[in-house]
Amino acid sequence: MKDRIGQKWSRQETILAFELYCRTPFSKITKNNKDIIELARMLGRTPSSVGLKMANLAHFDPEIKKRNLSGMSHGSRLDKEICEEFANDWEALYLESQKIIAEIKDVSLEEMVDIKQELSLIPKGEYHDAQVKVRLGQYFFRTVVLNSYSNSCCITGIKEPQLLIASHIKPWCVSDIKTERTNPCNGLCLNALHDKAFDRGLITLNNNYEIIISSKLKSTYMDENTKHWLMKYDHKRIHLPDKFLPDKKFIEYHNEMIFQY
Repeated sequence: MKDRIGQKWSRQETILAFELYCRTPFSKITKNNKDIIELARMLGRTPSSVGLKMANLAHFDPEIKKRNLSGMSHGSRLDKEICEEFANDWEALYLESQKIIAEIKDVSLEEMVDIKQELSLIPKGEYHDAQVKVRLGQYFFRTVVLNSYSNSCCITGIKEPQLLIASHIKPWCVSDIKTERTNPCNGLCLNALHDKAFDRGLITLNNNYEIIISSKLKSTYMDENTKHWLMKYDHKRIHLPDKFLPDKKFIEYHNEMIFQY
């Protein structure tokens, strides 16, 4: 893209900045962040300009306001419009951002997240497009959730990427397509074992974000070392994310519909 330094931010540019804001820990919004440098290069702007725009967008983040982490005080009308437009439609945000980048790079949408091969056998048409949207939404959800938790399990602190899963609090299959399935506030970063336990209702969270272990898991046979390791997390608070705090309505759903008391 041609040099746009000093020019007013467009809607497309603001969408890209907001998408990057969503998947960037607040503490890493700096001109030295490689993702910010890459977006700046793509837009023909400076990393400082992109970082400033992301800080302006933070002004409209309710969670940042609650934690007294102030963004810039002069977010624009366009910033507010973009935040409000996509605040409850994360899948649409990521889809729109990837369409913009695909156009800039002159590549297919499928290639944006390396899903071209797995969709190659599906004929072009409505179903194909729907599958692209689903895969992009899943990719966005995983990326944002893991980054929000600094790529570490919120229970154990494990940082091995191959063991980390972006877990849905309210299951994907019963979540609202628009407002819940790809909502980062419906996610936890868990290691594979705790993800499975959470999915099956053997553990849950209370409204204080503490781990609650079911009586069924407590009574399950296991060696003493494993039992000690699992049970030491009972009533221990999870490591909270940098942004997108788990929504208590999703936690309450898990308590009532999934957890095996």
